Amino acid sequence: MDLSALFEAEMAAHAEAFEASRRALAQPFARLVEACRTAIAGGGKILFMGNGGSAADSQHLATELTVRYARNRKAIAALALTTDTSCLTAAANDFSFDQIFARQIEALGRPGDVAIGITTSGKSPNITQALRTAKALGLVAAALSGRDGGDLVGLADPLVIVPSAITARIQEMHILLGHMLCEALERSQP
Repeated sequence: MDLSALFEAEMAAHAEAFEASRRALAQPFARLVEACRTAIAGGGKILFMGNGGSAADSQHLATELTVRYARNRKAIAALALTTDTSCLTAAANDFSFDQIFARQIEALGRPGDVAIGITTSGKSPNITQALRTAKALGLVAAALSGRDGGDLVGLADPLVIVPSAITARIQEMHILLGHMLCEALERSQP
């Protein structure tokens, strides 16, 4: 294996995804930030969800908001719906895996909250079902996705679609966008 070639190829692929995202995502990202600012200002919260690496990103971002991102400030209400193993396994067992997040949104979500699904493909049934539930209950159903947005097009709004078909590149942009969201929300707090 030529490690130097691998390094250069991966960095180039990342830079390409970054530039494509920089050109395409300013407006959808601004809409996501505004939806979250509105929710927080109104006493609401942000509910993150995802599978696999996106589950890890959900936990990471919720923690950055509830604890701190870069500076000490008032806590921002955020939850990762990926962390309660008893709830996740009960919902999967008693209903279906497609319901693991929807059931939590039904219990914890309130009108004006923002539910953010994170899925690289846009085709995760548990994310789409959760966002349908969120919309029906008066939450903002938002998402970070990739490829062509999959089943989230017409469902999630705001919808931030990373312009890439490579899962690793989409995930890299998702965590960058997530950090930018945390920075923007943190700057909005006293």
